[in-house]
Amino acid sequence: MISNQILQNTIEGLKNIARVELCVMDTDGKEVASTADMGNCSKAAVEFASSPADSQEIQGYQYFKVYDELTLEYILVAAGTGEDVYTIGKMVAFQIQNLLVAYKERFDKDNFIKNLLLDNLLLVDIYSRSKKLRIQTDVPRVVMIIESANGKESNALELARTHFGSNSKDFITAVDESNVIVVKELNESDTNREIDKYAVGVKTALTKEGIKGARISYGTVVHEIKEVSRSYKEAKMALDVGKIFFDERDVIAYSELGIGRLIYQLPIPLCKMFIREIFSGKNPDEFDEETLTTIYKFFENSLNVSETSRQLFIHRNTLVYRLDKLQKSTGLDLRVFEDAITFRIALMVVKYMKYMENMEY
Repeated sequence: MISNQILQNTIEGLKNIARVELCVMDTDGKEVASTADMGNCSKAAVEFASSPADSQEIQGYQYFKVYDELTLEYILVAAGTGEDVYTIGKMVAFQIQNLLVAYKERFDKDNFIKNLLLDNLLLVDIYSRSKKLRIQTDVPRVVMIIESANGKESNALELARTHFGSNSKDFITAVDESNVIVVKELNESDTNREIDKYAVGVKTALTKEGIKGARISYGTVVHEIKEVSRSYKEAKMALDVGKIFFDERDVIAYSELGIGRLIYQLPIPLCKMFIREIFSGKNPDEFDEETLTTIYKFFENSLNVSETSRQLFIHRNTLVYRLDKLQKSTGLDLRVFEDAITFRIALMVVKYMKYMENMEY
C-alpha cells in the first residue's frame, strides 16, 4: 500500500505538468489524495467501482480504475472531458499502478532481508526468493548497523536510505526500534578502508541532521547471500563489544575486536573467579589514578620503560618504583610479557563485568 503522502505528491506533480485536476479515492468513495475538492464525485466513484468498466465519463469527470494485480485498489478521477483529459487520466492511472508494483516489491524485498538477517529462512527458500526478487546471490556484501543514540531510528533509517539510495543493490531496513541495518553490496576490490569511508559518510550525514552520538559497526565481507546473517551477527557483536572496549570510537569493525570478542562471550561467574585468582580478592578499581595511568601508558608503549617515563614526565627510576610496588601488591611484574598479558586481560575482564552490571540496572 502506498502512503497517502506519496500519492498526494505524485498527483500534485502530474497536475503541475498536465494542468488537470486529479483525485484518488478508495473503493468506498473516500478521498485519499486530491489536487482539488471533488467530494461530489464520491457516490459516482462507488457506483463506478462496482461496474465492469475500467474507465468512464460521468457528469464532466473521467473515472479510471487502478488495480493492484487483480484487486481494485483506487478510483482515479480527472476533472474535464475530451480526448486529452482521457489520455492524461490513463497515464496517471498507469503511473499509480506502477507505484503499487514498486512499493509491493520494495516491501517484499524488505521482508525477505529481515528474515534473512534473523535466520528465519531455509536454504532453499533463500535462493528461490532471491531469484524471484531478482537479487544476486553471489556478490560481496557486508552488513552495517547504525545505532542512533537519541532514539531517532526512523530519521536514521530515512537518512541511510537517502545516503545509499543511489545504489538500488543496497538494502536498508530495521529489525528493532534502535538500530538501522544496511546490507551493502561491495566491489570485489573493496577492503575495510572503503567500508570505513561508507560508514563515516553516514555518520557525517547523521550529525548534520542533528542525530549525534550515533555508532556504526560492521561484520566481515561475505560472498554468498546465505552468509549475510553471519555478517549481521558479527556486526551486532561489534556494536556491543565496541561500547565496552572501544567506547571512544564511532565506527568499529568485527575484525578489529581482537581478544575483546572472546571476553564478551565469557560467563560472568567465570570472570569473577578469574579476577579473584589474579588479584587475590582485591578490586582493580581500588588502584589509585596514578597507578592506573602508569599501567595504561606502559601498555600503550609496548612495555617500554624509557618511553613510558618520558611520556609521563617522570624519572625512569620512579616508573620502576611504581612497577615494583604494583608487583608486590598483585604478584604480577608488568615488565614480564606473560604477566603483562595476564594483567591486560584482567583489566578488560573487569571492564566487561562493570558494563554487564550497568546493563542490568
